[in-house]
Amino acid sequence: DSFLSTPNGSSPTVRAIFPQFSAGFSLGFTGILSFHDQVQLLFTPKVGFYEFQTEISYFNPTTPQPGLPNQNTGDDNSITSNSQFVTSEATLIELPLLFKYRSIRFNNTRMYWVGGASYNFRTKSQDEANIEELVTTGKDFSLEMGMGFEIYFKYFKFAPEIRFSHGLNNLYQAENTNPLFRDAISSIKRKSVTLYLNFQ
Repeated sequence: DSFLSTPNGSSPTVRAIFPQFSAGFSLGFTGILSFHDQVQLLFTPKVGFYEFQTEISYFNPTTPQPGLPNQNTGDDNSITSNSQFVTSEATLIELPLLFKYRSIRFNNTRMYWVGGASYNFRTKSQDEANIEELVTTGKDFSLEMGMGFEIYFKYFKFAPEIRFSHGLNNLYQAENTNPLFRDAISSIKRKSVTLYLNFQ
């Protein structure tokens, strides 16, 4: 009741904003500096192709809301809403620098952990991004950590890995975002869970 009766600043029609799961993929290569059989420094530059989708839910205009003109004033207390999906495509150059710790090899497998940081920048110019409904900046720093297994074959090594990435920068640019919902967002930070298939 409090949520419905309190005006939401300068975006009173916005009911909720949800980031949607969206898939992408990246291609790159690995540079390795070995300090020890079990300790390595990895530089893994790659190009990522991503699509980011956001659902913005609005109160239905027929639902009475404080501060909004031309509304019905009946006794129907049901809450209805409609949604808008905002999609942004981005090609990112990602430059992770990671430390890797490997367990001792057992038969043809060994487990490993990775952790480090990455600098990411978008290939699309800011002028191109400014025409989108939800505008973000193009540069980001992120922390990354993950784990995987190295599986040794006769002529190559295969290493599936899962890695978590947490962006540090606030990417949101409110001044060029659609005014219908721009004030309902305070920050946008990029987070991802990635499955890597490494061949060496």
